[in-house]
Amino acid sequence: MIFAARGLALLAYLGLMGLILIWTTWIAPPEIVPISVALVILVLPLLFPLRGMLHGRRYTHAWSSLLALAYLTLGITLAAAADARLYGVLMTAAAFAWFAGCLLYVKLDARRARKLAS
Repeated sequence: MIFAARGLALLAYLGLMGLILIWTTWIAPPEIVPISVALVILVLPLLFPLRGMLHGRRYTHAWSSLLALAYLTLGITLAAAADARLYGVLMTAAAFAWFAGCLLYVKLDARRARKLAS
């Protein structure tokens, strides 16, 4: 079960990153700002937890779940807009799966660590 939670968190995290990269560069590039600026704003925060997520560190999963909430909020906001509804729904789903996977992994890994310590 712990591997499924970590897999969900990692898959949703990488899926969100891929979604943002593909949507921003190929499907619907922004018209107001350059693509590079939009990518820095949207993708750069996702790079901070990359190493810890790949290595399965519990602490990284814990604080990155808070970062997932920012993308969840952005996704809900975009889903409310008529022109970016699909992008917002996909971002909301990926961010929610990332959030849920991180919380479940932290809970199960802490339980496993307590069990090993006793």
